[in-house]
Amino acid sequence: MTTETDARFVERTVQCASPSGLHRMAYSEWGEPDNPKVLICVHGLSRNGRDFDALARVMAADYRVICPDVVGRGRSDWLRDVANYGVAQYVADMMVLIARLDVAMVHWLGTSMGGLIGMVLASLERTPISRLLLNDVGPVISAESIKRIGDYIGRTPKFDSFADAEKYIRLVSAPFGALTDAQWRQLTESSLRPSADGHLEMRFDAAGIAESFRRATTAGEIDLWPIYERIRCPTLVVRGAESDLLTRETLQAMASRGPLPEVVEVPGVGHAPMFMDDAQIGIARRFFLAA
Repeated sequence: MTTETDARFVERTVQCASPSGLHRMAYSEWGEPDNPKVLICVHGLSRNGRDFDALARVMAADYRVICPDVVGRGRSDWLRDVANYGVAQYVADMMVLIARLDVAMVHWLGTSMGGLIGMVLASLERTPISRLLLNDVGPVISAESIKRIGDYIGRTPKFDSFADAEKYIRLVSAPFGALTDAQWRQLTESSLRPSADGHLEMRFDAAGIAESFRRATTAGEIDLWPIYERIRCPTLVVRGAESDLLTRETLQAMASRGPLPEVVEVPGVGHAPMFMDDAQIGIARRFFLAA
């Protein structure tokens, strides 16, 4: 049974640069600011850093936990040129964030896109990542998964009420598994902002990110095995047992290549485990505290 700490919580921003100008990346910080042990938790394509509130409250007993909103999501700025939405920009922004934190090494938990960012950063020479958890993502993303993501990512629904928004989020996020009403409510609250016409809308640059995603995936299947095989830090791969993005075949191949990771499957969950319940938080806690 995990326990929550009365963790110190603050929201901050750090200024980053892209070829089209400067932008602010927002992040949430949990725990003591002078703790040299830092855990960075990075969300999926259309989500934000507040997805990790439950995990951060627990992990803040041992870590300074940092949960960024990748640019174009949450409280972060949107990019002027949507062509810059991509892993290269995100990795550069994360290095600015790590420099702001003034630490040499970090532990990293990345869900989906956040895992791809972590995978690329962990593969680099002199990487600051010393321990890596990849949540429901691997070096292969099938053309079918890319099409499914492309079909929903550009949607820009507006809602007349919070209840309508929560109903929509429960529908599109059903693969997250059997969350409680309180957990669905929290995910909905962090996903919304008021629109200019008085409605509620999703809190990310849906049109811009969708356009960039389409440009980046025109070739179909994504194959990142050369990047994955350069990772040398201790690694854990977590898969939702019903995931369509990280297949069991890819998971089994990952176990025998690159960093030779531990692998865990979470039953009753698709893409992706959210690390909001005791069992999933326990998986992350055991892995990171084994260091």
